[in-house]
Amino acid sequence: MPCTIIQSVRRMKPESCNDILVDDQGRLIIPSELAARLELAPGSSVPATELRDGLLLGRPAGRLARLYIEPTNRCNLSCRTCIRNTWDETLGQMTGEIFSAALQGLRSMGGGASVFFGGLGEPLAHPDILAMVRQACSASPSVELITNGMLLSHSVAEGLIKAGLEVLWVSIDGAHPESYADVRLGAALPSVLENVSRFRDLRPGQSPHIGIVFVAMRRNIAELPEVLRIGRRLGADRFMVTNIMPYAPEMIDELLYGDALITDNASPSPLAPHLYFPTMDFNDATGGVLRHVMRTLSAQSPGGGAVQARSCPFIERGSCAVAWDGSVCPCIPLMHSHVSFLNDRERVMQRCVMGSLADRPLRDIWQSPEYAQLREKLLAFDFSPCVFCGGCNLSKDNCEDCFGNTFPACGGCLWAQRIIQCP
Repeated sequence: MPCTIIQSVRRMKPESCNDILVDDQGRLIIPSELAARLELAPGSSVPATELRDGLLLGRPAGRLARLYIEPTNRCNLSCRTCIRNTWDETLGQMTGEIFSAALQGLRSMGGGASVFFGGLGEPLAHPDILAMVRQACSASPSVELITNGMLLSHSVAEGLIKAGLEVLWVSIDGAHPESYADVRLGAALPSVLENVSRFRDLRPGQSPHIGIVFVAMRRNIAELPEVLRIGRRLGADRFMVTNIMPYAPEMIDELLYGDALITDNASPSPLAPHLYFPTMDFNDATGGVLRHVMRTLSAQSPGGGAVQARSCPFIERGSCAVAWDGSVCPCIPLMHSHVSFLNDRERVMQRCVMGSLADRPLRDIWQSPEYAQLREKLLAFDFSPCVFCGGCNLSKDNCEDCFGNTFPACGGCLWAQRIIQCP
């Protein structure tokens, strides 16, 4: 990928902070204020992609822009699609000390990174979640949270709104009580809709925004149009569709992806809700539904079509994840060891921990040579194509691949193929 040298110039004053100048050597020069916000030192190199009508400058790999925080890996539900069906990880919740260390790390790095409460548990199951959101909002310009909606009581809704939450994402995988309960075991769709409706009505305006996440599979894909209609009635202005991750053998028959990539190259209306689509087969099971959805909303491929087909979305976002125990990981998929299935074959994913907030500050972990080297490796993404390969013995885990890459070998990552998505 070509690179453009960015220089921070203090003496030159552009017409606005968004103006980028070109010097007599053809190099781009950006204002010092913008360079400071992006944490660009003079001589920094950032990835640049030439578009048909512009130039896309990527985020510097060394800038932390998004921090995923897992308050707990416990959950109040037992969903059919959940990773807990096959793992044996210890369950727990984040302590106040670990959480404070995470926020202190954000502040020490400029405080410009967004915070997302999620991971592999239900954030609202943490007894101190309202205080955590409130503190995060004081340390970050943007805070989001995802929930299954069952614990979104009146008091919790009020607390999230008063804390300053920017986006509340709600997982809704069915349009009818029976189909919804068939996926989200232990949940009741009427209760979720009532809770989200109350949250919508308690808002003083259009903020916090409401987003809907739909996990698509064969058993529920026909209900996607109705889920979108429900979301609009709930006040949602953003939607995300993702495929399931097959953590158990019985989930293999539910997969909708394989050979086809659904994209829409049309420019979406700025007034339309954003619908982010994953990689998915276009076949008898999905064709009619997908045509309807794309006529209804302005569908976008992940990242608006400006991303590589094989690349790490977490590294491109400048993100990292903190598990409930304080482990700092490069992404959500590598927060916990687990088993999944790739091309009908079992694949063991070992967690990748770059350090612990119990031992070191977040800034030290993020800026360590080991972490910087891993980010460069993931940006290059020169891994074997395990997702498209018939499979060899090396693809049974993420320890190494046939290109000579050692742990973590990410050629089998479905997030890198935009098959699985996270908000």
